[in-house]
Amino acid sequence: MGYSVAEIAKALGAEAFGATDLVVSGVAEPAMAKPTDIALAMSPKYAEGLALGQARVAMVWAGADWRALGLDAALIAPRPRFAMAGLSAMMDPEERGAPGIHPSAVIDPTAELGADVSVGPLVVIGPRAKIGAGSVLSAHVTIGADAELGEGAFLREGVKIGARVRIGARFIGQPGAVVGGDGFSFVTPEESDIEQVRATLGAAREARAQSYARIHSLGSVVIGDDVELGANACIDRGTVRDTKIGNGVKFDNLAQIGHNVEIGNDCLICAQVGVAGSTRIGNNVVLGGQTGISDNLLIGDHVITGGATKVLANVPAGRVMLGYPAMQMQTHIEAYKGLRRLPRLFRDVAALQKQVFKTGEKD
Repeated sequence: MGYSVAEIAKALGAEAFGATDLVVSGVAEPAMAKPTDIALAMSPKYAEGLALGQARVAMVWAGADWRALGLDAALIAPRPRFAMAGLSAMMDPEERGAPGIHPSAVIDPTAELGADVSVGPLVVIGPRAKIGAGSVLSAHVTIGADAELGEGAFLREGVKIGARVRIGARFIGQPGAVVGGDGFSFVTPEESDIEQVRATLGAAREARAQSYARIHSLGSVVIGDDVELGANACIDRGTVRDTKIGNGVKFDNLAQIGHNVEIGNDCLICAQVGVAGSTRIGNNVVLGGQTGISDNLLIGDHVITGGATKVLANVPAGRVMLGYPAMQMQTHIEAYKGLRRLPRLFRDVAALQKQVFKTGEKD
């Protein structure tokens, strides 16, 4: 299946030039493009590769002389990277499966499936589960009892949705994602070593052998519309109340969201982020890769954290944070610059000490 240059331009809101009736069926980097591909040459440095490939059509930057680049047609989008979202969706060869139920699937008789649902091999759907219309459940997906999945969901291989989880429309779960596992909640009969350390910062620690009793997770998980969960990412159910995820939140691979966490709308949670239990995160927050958020914190709207930031205290709205412990990015950078200057400062102080001692000896 392919699209003409004119069709692509209309879908993306881009301008088309040249032979707009040309049909392309793929996307490629300029040096590797075939005649049936649209090449991505959205800046002059990428356009250098066009001479090595066979592309007849390319997406180029505003003002580019596409004829001089040897092209028969060109597309220019107001924001090329945003246009990539629409272009990649048009050209995605992902096979989502035709509507129907594979013979190996196990579906409880009380489960409800909407119209045009695709159920792949070895899928298990539990009692009273509800699957929205047009959803695709790929191989080895498991849906727990009383779970609800909105329309247009796409669950990749091995996704696990726990009991009583409620998910809105157009959810995407990448391979191995888990929603609704139990929270990590354990308690000791007496005050634990961990509690002592937290209270005294380790100053009065009495180390002793302890065993842990499990606190069961009685809540579940509620997820809004248009949420995407990355491969092997996990969202734990709440202890008593539900863990809540707003609309439009995008999780990268290996993210871990603890019990009772609440996340607002349109947040971006990058790879290996960990959010500890009962923390509340506002709207439009971006957590850079490997960010760690301690428990019971408040993270305001529009907060951004740099990679590997460790947040140990509340963060007001709009802050940009970096480092361990997290501080405002500008402050952290200045502190880091100061740290790099320390060896030179030590040498200067040592030289001054020698000079002072020499002066004292002469006197």
